[in-house]
Amino acid sequence: MSLQRTPRVAIVGRPNVGKSAIFNRLAGRRIAIVHDKPGVTRDRIAVTCDKAEIPFELTDTGGIGAVLEDGFADQVRTEADIAIDSADLILFTVDAREGIHPIDETLANVLRRSETPVLMVVNKVDTEKTEPHAAEFAALGFSDQVNVSAAHGRNFSRLDNLIEVRLKELGVSLVEEEKQQAKRPIQIALVGRPNVGKSSLVNAILDDERTIVSDVAGTTRDAIDIPYQRDAVNYTLIDTAGIRKRGKRDTSVEAFSVMRSERSIRRADICLLVIDASSGAVSQDRRIARMVLDAKKPCIILLNKFDLYHPDADFRDRIELFRDELGDDLFFLSYAPKVATSALNREFLGKIFTAITKVVKTAQDPVPTGVLNRLLHYSIERNPPPVRHNKRLKLLYATQKREDRPGPVPVPEYILFVNYAKLLTRTYERFLENQIRSEYPMEGLPFVFRVRSRKKQSVDERKSKSKS
Repeated sequence: MSLQRTPRVAIVGRPNVGKSAIFNRLAGRRIAIVHDKPGVTRDRIAVTCDKAEIPFELTDTGGIGAVLEDGFADQVRTEADIAIDSADLILFTVDAREGIHPIDETLANVLRRSETPVLMVVNKVDTEKTEPHAAEFAALGFSDQVNVSAAHGRNFSRLDNLIEVRLKELGVSLVEEEKQQAKRPIQIALVGRPNVGKSSLVNAILDDERTIVSDVAGTTRDAIDIPYQRDAVNYTLIDTAGIRKRGKRDTSVEAFSVMRSERSIRRADICLLVIDASSGAVSQDRRIARMVLDAKKPCIILLNKFDLYHPDADFRDRIELFRDELGDDLFFLSYAPKVATSALNREFLGKIFTAITKVVKTAQDPVPTGVLNRLLHYSIERNPPPVRHNKRLKLLYATQKREDRPGPVPVPEYILFVNYAKLLTRTYERFLENQIRSEYPMEGLPFVFRVRSRKKQSVDERKSKSKS
């Protein structure tokens, strides 16, 4: 959990154990519908609880096991995975009157194996006389248990205190690590093919001759880390060796240098892909761009030597033309900001850091979970996915991955819980990404989807079994 955002607390359990009633009590007002009929709550309902010292986002989930198709194990696992991935603390709710149910046991097994803290909430313990009914739930193996009555408000002050204690413990355990992450400089890797002006750009930014600049391709043999401060922000500029095609790497030293450059891409917070304006984007630029994309790194495209790019044309026309050309050549990096620079004339260097600042800020503000689900469901309804193997992709829920070590430029990862992961094609994934970016451009950031199946078997596996 990161204390830079509101902690998330999720109420989970099988149908009709009183989750919505507990939700309303903790929220301090009637929000969720409370009904004796199982499965009334289908969508996840969230509200911010700010009466405690640590405000938190409380989510009421649908009853796990409300709809049983091929047994409940797969569904329980999926719903539990959603809660685990989206919450920092789980309130595992059970019914004291009915005792331990098989769904409780299955859900408990999944929750125990996770690293997410769990508070067991035994509901419908209305009086002291019914307290012994809650004792059997100790067999589920959770050390933290509180017996409550949502109908009568019994023991809710204790539940409030326990939630606050657990969130404080969670925060204290990470606070020093987060301070160190905040202190760590933002690592900026300048990457590109040889002789595009990476070292010249570093020297221009530093206003110093810190790296060797030469017209001979491959002058920089190693990745060089250079501390740099601008506007009270600490950076590390990583000047990397030019990456040539494999067939043109003439020495083992150069091969090693390229490996170091590739490693620099992986350890960087943001990659600046440097393109030579005099030649435009060539096939090797596209290969390097693919490396950045595959590493899932934030990216900014720099067109260096802009003084040589159609120098006789009007400035605005030059800017428009270069953005159009690079947009076509590097279409798969359409989200990357494009900045024109000239290391030789030391022009437009400030625009590089304006773009970096914007990317850093965007990374701190990912797409909210509610908006993400709305956009995805709307996109799927408007343009349904194709049928594959006589099945169609169904989206159950989407959430942002809970990240414990975000670093200074965290790349948001979004987890899609679906019926079968194999049904999501790359083409349809790009369609969904484009629909989300139409409202949340997330400029400079790759869009990382993690897809999880509700079913353990893939469609192909089931098909092969049916043939046999």
